[in-house]
Amino acid sequence: MQKKTVTQLQRTIDANFNRAKEGLRVCEDVCRFIYDDPKLTRRYKVIRHRLTEVIAGLKILNIIRSRDIAGDVGKKTIPAELRRQGIGDVFYANSQRVKESVRVLEEFTKLLDTKLAPELKRLRYQLYALEKEIVERR
Repeated sequence: MQKKTVTQLQRTIDANFNRAKEGLRVCEDVCRFIYDDPKLTRRYKVIRHRLTEVIAGLKILNIIRSRDIAGDVGKKTIPAELRRQGIGDVFYANSQRVKESVRVLEEFTKLLDTKLAPELKRLRYQLYALEKEIVERR
């Protein structure tokens, strides 16, 4: 694979890894500080740490080095990102962000290390189940 292509893949992985971790932290904090639910909080924390372990298999320092904030054509905030009607909206938006990002990670890691994709898929399905459980409780 060409160096430029590898760098582009690494940039994609970096952005989605950051997005997923940030969204997981928001969901975790909603469960911790708003819902006061230690079990749900723990489940988000476990997924967040497992995601870090999986992506570490791709040599995270190389991924960070590929970061190009100045050249990122999609970094501008859109108006929809600024609208939230309450905690439920915050949780839902971040839950969607996490699932989408993990799916992107799953697809792009197939190009760099096929062994990581099945674990990302497992994490994605854990997120689907966790989200459903929270929605049903609220």
